[in-house]
Amino acid sequence: MAATPPGDSPLQGRLIAVTRAEQQLGEARRLFEQAGATVLDLPALVIGPPDTWGPLDDALAELEDFHWLVVSSANGVDAVEQRLRRLGSGLAHRPRGLKIAAVGRKTAARLEALGAPADFVPPQFVADSLIDHFPVSGWGLRLLLPRVQSGGRTLLAEAFGEAGARVVEVAAYESRCPEALPTATADALAAGQVDAITFSSGKTVQHTALLLERQFGEGWEQRLEGVALVSIGPQTSQTCLAQLGRVDAEADPHDLDGLVAACARALGAATG
Repeated sequence: MAATPPGDSPLQGRLIAVTRAEQQLGEARRLFEQAGATVLDLPALVIGPPDTWGPLDDALAELEDFHWLVVSSANGVDAVEQRLRRLGSGLAHRPRGLKIAAVGRKTAARLEALGAPADFVPPQFVADSLIDHFPVSGWGLRLLLPRVQSGGRTLLAEAFGEAGARVVEVAAYESRCPEALPTATADALAAGQVDAITFSSGKTVQHTALLLERQFGEGWEQRLEGVALVSIGPQTSQTCLAQLGRVDAEADPHDLDGLVAACARALGAATG
């Protein structure tokens, strides 16, 4: 099917606030602008180190004892690579017996860029799909799961544990809330000019709610009236419902391309 010309896109001329980590707004901006939208940055995450590197460093020192490394974000990949390089190694030079499973296209692409392509990527870009399609029985396996320090899901660790795997789950990074909204984004929200806000994780939803409350005080929810709320996946949608009371569209597939398409659907339906 031919791509929709930007002039015919429901996103043409629309003002979209994109919640991403401060360091990771570029790719989302490019895709939305390619679809004809004007993008407002809404950095809802600041990615940084965990409170302590100790548990991750200890696990990486014993990397040859693990059967699988399971990574669910590019941030987790980068943290593991950074700490391995301190040991004079890297994922491209991992122990021969260690396989890597990756959740998500971006996670897999980051591994590929480091010369350590994933041995398994589930067909859907969510953790549940990795569990459902994992290529071997978990029984007796030793798995290393680097993850965000707080707010991430424990689904993978719990499911693999129930399957008989020995799971080591360690904090590899933390995603904290920025201090305030960018001025341009706050002004556009105050003026009712924002057409949609897209969310890439449950934490971006939680932090956006906190930032809106800091900016506008009591009644901050009113700033979202008439704004389409678009989620990247089912867990993010659940957080939208809990924190914001609704979600207007969900990406499928659960990646940035799917997020752009879901945003177009939401705004197309709103004007249809």
